[in-house]
Amino acid sequence: MADPSTYRPAPGSIPVEPGVYRFRDSNGRVLYVGKAKSLRSRLNSYFADLAGLQPRTRNMVTSAAGVEWTVVSTEVEALQLEYNWIKEFDPPFNVRYKDDKSYPVLAVTMGEEIPRLFVYRGPRRKGVRYFGPYSHAWAIRETLDLLLRIFPARTCSAGSFGVINNWGVRVCLGTSTSVQRRARALSRWTNTARS
Repeated sequence: MADPSTYRPAPGSIPVEPGVYRFRDSNGRVLYVGKAKSLRSRLNSYFADLAGLQPRTRNMVTSAAGVEWTVVSTEVEALQLEYNWIKEFDPPFNVRYKDDKSYPVLAVTMGEEIPRLFVYRGPRRKGVRYFGPYSHAWAIRETLDLLLRIFPARTCSAGSFGVINNWGVRVCLGTSTSVQRRARALSRWTNTARS
């Protein structure tokens, strides 16, 4: 058990900007990754009286041999960097994100003839590319809606593929033939409605 005061950064050396920090053990292994609106105030809380810390936090702080940080521009950047580092380093003291259910991501199926775009929370699957995380579900839904206005893409599940006839913003595209058929049907319907 190391004494946290042995690796505590010098007063004033920790920036007040938002960022992401990592606690490492004596072998250089990342033990914990966290984000902060203000790195200085967040990191100083780890070096307070050990008796006042939660048992898990106290164990992490006493197991660590050093702390390092990266300053970012915004809290959203901090969230994304924290998420990526947790995935990269798999720190033993991080419990958040291990099941990938904390924040939504934009998922794109890559192994299908016509890729599907959808909002996803959960464990990573093979053949799917992920973009995010997004801190708010509404933000990812707005992004998906905008993408679908510009790039028509499939949003329905494989079971519904070619069956759903949705003419809204989130069109469930089928094969090019079925898209052409739908366009002709819509054109006939529009012409009939005008008569």
